[in-house]
Amino acid sequence: MTRFIVVLGTTSHSGKSTIVAALCRILRNRGLKVAPFKSQNMSLNSWVTSEGKEMGIAQAVQAWAAGVEPTELMNPILLKPKGDRTSQVIVFGVPTADKSAEEYYQGIDGLKTVVDRAIEELEREYDYIVVEGAGGGAEINLYDRDIANIYVAKKLGAPIILVGDIERGGVFASLYGTIELLPPDIRPLVRGFVINKFRGDPAILDPGLEMLEELTGVPVLGVMPYLDLNLPSEDSVSLGDKRGDGEGDKGGEKVEIAVIRLTRISNFTDFEPLEREARVRYVSPGQPLGRPDAVIIPGTKNTVADLEEMRTRGTDREILALRDEGVPILGICGGYQILGRKIVDMGIENTTDSIPGLGLLDLETRFDRYEKRTVQVEKTVTGDGPILGPIKGEKVWGYEIHMGMTTSQEPPAFGDDGAVGGDGLVIGTYLHGIFQNQNFKEAFLDYLYKRKNLVRRSALEGDGYDELASATEKYLDMEKIWDMIDLEPERS
Repeated sequence: MTRFIVVLGTTSHSGKSTIVAALCRILRNRGLKVAPFKSQNMSLNSWVTSEGKEMGIAQAVQAWAAGVEPTELMNPILLKPKGDRTSQVIVFGVPTADKSAEEYYQGIDGLKTVVDRAIEELEREYDYIVVEGAGGGAEINLYDRDIANIYVAKKLGAPIILVGDIERGGVFASLYGTIELLPPDIRPLVRGFVINKFRGDPAILDPGLEMLEELTGVPVLGVMPYLDLNLPSEDSVSLGDKRGDGEGDKGGEKVEIAVIRLTRISNFTDFEPLEREARVRYVSPGQPLGRPDAVIIPGTKNTVADLEEMRTRGTDREILALRDEGVPILGICGGYQILGRKIVDMGIENTTDSIPGLGLLDLETRFDRYEKRTVQVEKTVTGDGPILGPIKGEKVWGYEIHMGMTTSQEPPAFGDDGAVGGDGLVIGTYLHGIFQNQNFKEAFLDYLYKRKNLVRRSALEGDGYDELASATEKYLDMEKIWDMIDLEPERS
């Protein structure tokens, strides 16, 4: 019989995803077949499976921690916010419609059958399933519609670990308040608390931990320190942890890369592999770009709206001025579309008009049908110039998630994908995950460091999953966790 354990949080961004990933890796290291599961995720950071299905990247990360192939069953419902209180609803990896919150909740009973089917199919294949909730576990205004927390908890009747984020403040109140607000039939399922992201001496928490246990009768499993791990971020809430506007390089030993922090930015995890070797600065439209060594325009859930905001706030002019000074410009997915001459929107994005792009690449994008391309691809580097030239002929891997069709008059960057303009320093591509390719990352950073006459020291890449698992086993009471799922403790 498949065993379940549920990880809920007191808030969004409390660390549920990393605790689930840790448990997946620990169980996998014990030789068990384990899968993650999150019934409903809201995130603009997504992943494309080998079957071309779209899912939240957090569940893909957890699947990698478990040593299994990510599938849409692990995240059967994905909501991708588009703005104006509307989200694209993706069911079993396929976009179904754009819906308002009201429209979405009107169909919630039908989505419960989606959750049921996903759980049933995962049960056939896995011995253990580690379930992640969404947002805060005690959303009392949504209990009858909460398929991510309450519905799944009632259905499974599995033990629950409740995670609180001490960085947000009020962690004892949030843990106690969540327990008190949970439905009476869910409250007894909470078998342990975890306090997450603590910086400092945990001994100062001891009186509070004792009082919390006395008040609730629930044991504290441990206090997790703040961990800086080489793992992708889950969603846009994590952008608040990134280096922000005005925090540029002050003449240090690293190059600086400015990423345009579009209002509807998606898949900013594309750039996290750069963060250990460069100052990656996320700059909102209207904020000064400063003097970066490169500019990246990322993916977006609404290319037209974000392009218009860039133009209204003058960010387009700053990018063009930097390009005139020889600064490399890279556009990925929606950013690639923005680099072109023109975007023709037939009502798919938010207009029925032709919108001029930045004009840095001779290409045109048309949005004329509600179809999304989601696929993993391998391409050959075909572009020339100081960045792509040194790796020309080599292979790169990536995944596409986009609407719109682009026609280009420029030489392609990667086989039949993307474009390279002018002096080879304007590059556009539909390939998400491009910096996970060591050859492209090295070529990009090597050029920037040489241009600035700096010596580049490559960062050591540890296995973030094993580091996370090791820290979790060190700081949490694993014997209590094993007891929750009827698993014998490991014997040393």
